[in-house]
Amino acid sequence: MDPMTTARVYAGVDVSKGQLDVCVRRGEPQSHDDAGIDILVSRLVEECNVLVILEATGGFERAVVAALTAAGLAAVVVNPRQVRDFARATGRLAKTDKIDAEVLARFAEVVRPNPRPLPDGEIRALQGILARRRQLLGMLTAEKNRLPTATKPGAKRIAAHIRWLEKELSRTDGDLEEAIKSRAPP
Repeated sequence: MDPMTTARVYAGVDVSKGQLDVCVRRGEPQSHDDAGIDILVSRLVEECNVLVILEATGGFERAVVAALTAAGLAAVVVNPRQVRDFARATGRLAKTDKIDAEVLARFAEVVRPNPRPLPDGEIRALQGILARRRQLLGMLTAEKNRLPTATKPGAKRIAAHIRWLEKELSRTDGDLEEAIKSRAPP
């Protein structure tokens, strides 16, 4: 039995800038940071045959999709308009993050879009990009915490390092986006 095509558990994840609203029939919101993503992934890895649906949200979904697929979970990013039309067709006209997550889970159950599993090499590459992204975020946090108490010569170098780290984080996010786009259907 292929878990990618015979999912019995359907998860909808509504991604916003600061929060992940999750519906796995008993989902609770998670923070949209590395810790929240880790909690989401660990909860879903415990499930059998799970299919996770997320809407394209202009990039907020990238880190979540990468973490899910790197953990071997079947994840599909869908067009928000398609999900909105589905919600209207099923009479769900209200729009909150919690309702959106429920609609996404129901959409997954009814429509069952096909995920594209990643080959082992791609999973390792994605895991590497995510690991580097977390390292950069950790260094950025540390440098930003040092900056307010640094003396003038040190503060100048810390500020320069922060700018470099932000550029490197942006490049890493670009790598992540390319890795995800390369697996999207044409």
